Amino acid sequence: MMDLSFMPVTLEFKRPFKIAAGTRSTTPVVFTNITFHGLVGYGEASMPPYLGEDHQTVMSFLNKAKKVIAHHKDPFDIEGILLEVDQIGNGNTAAKASVDIALHDLVGKIVGKPWHALWNLDKTKTPYTTYTIGIDDADVIRQKVEEGASYKILKVKLDGVNDKEIISTIRSVTGKPIAVDVNQGWNDKEVALEMLHWLKERNVLFVEQPMPKGDVESMRWLTAHSPLPTIADESCQRLVDVEKMKGVFHGINIKLMKCTGMLEAYKMITLARKNNLKVLIGCMSETSCAVSAAAQLTPLADWADIDGPLLIKQDYFEGVRFEEGKIVLSESAGIGVKRREALFK
Repeated sequence: MMDLSFMPVTLEFKRPFKIAAGTRSTTPVVFTNITFHGLVGYGEASMPPYLGEDHQTVMSFLNKAKKVIAHHKDPFDIEGILLEVDQIGNGNTAAKASVDIALHDLVGKIVGKPWHALWNLDKTKTPYTTYTIGIDDADVIRQKVEEGASYKILKVKLDGVNDKEIISTIRSVTGKPIAVDVNQGWNDKEVALEMLHWLKERNVLFVEQPMPKGDVESMRWLTAHSPLPTIADESCQRLVDVEKMKGVFHGINIKLMKCTGMLEAYKMITLARKNNLKVLIGCMSETSCAVSAAAQLTPLADWADIDGPLLIKQDYFEGVRFEEGKIVLSESAGIGVKRREALFK
């Protein structure tokens, strides 16, 4: 039989992390293990506030998922197991993702191959990850740019308040390409369009979720007129949302914590390509466990934003590496991670 176990942890950011929705200094995660014949698959749930999950909701869900996992005798029935886990209840996408990741890690270890190899992906075709800079005052922003000096692309959070000042501060110290994430912080489509033209002149690659997710028609108009690619984040959560994004955005940000994990993320990429949508692989505030799982998919992506482990004080896992920002996938089986045992004591 397979057995599911789990452990709650609170991660601390190296610096307070501010986006349009607020500021946080910590983030809750839950680590999962699925054991089978002496092998252990590792997983992780990370819960940003907007997903509506916390330690208690995740552990409550995983107690129910534990019974599902124990009932199944074949870990290779990934689709069947995860369908049953998904049907436990609506929502709980991070909790579901933690089961998905652990199950994929376990199966990869059973066959002795990493998932990028099982998907027949070319690991040399990984993109560069962005390095994230939250909303802050000018001195701190300049310091963060310096801290990310070895990364070729910056990811900048905006909120519709001091956007030009933030970008100008960065441009005063570097000309690196920038990806912009507004986190639904703009409300006027005409003002947003003016801002997109201004950003285009300052070597910005794309803009993520500029408008509130409920304002679909404004977003459709903005995308039709935008000089930059627009990428859906909060507007696109799961597979059922992908086709709705066509004509509303130019692409989608796929995060394991939103979509329930690797299985659905792979399906979302396939469907996005059929609908001529660009793909960004993102992450929440995660350790190298969940990020290494997401990294297995990055050879299929146009861009990646999986720098979560760089923003936290203690990374509980060793996993994916970055060489000047280039994602380097290992040949270790499963999702390619190893626990830092001292942190689990």
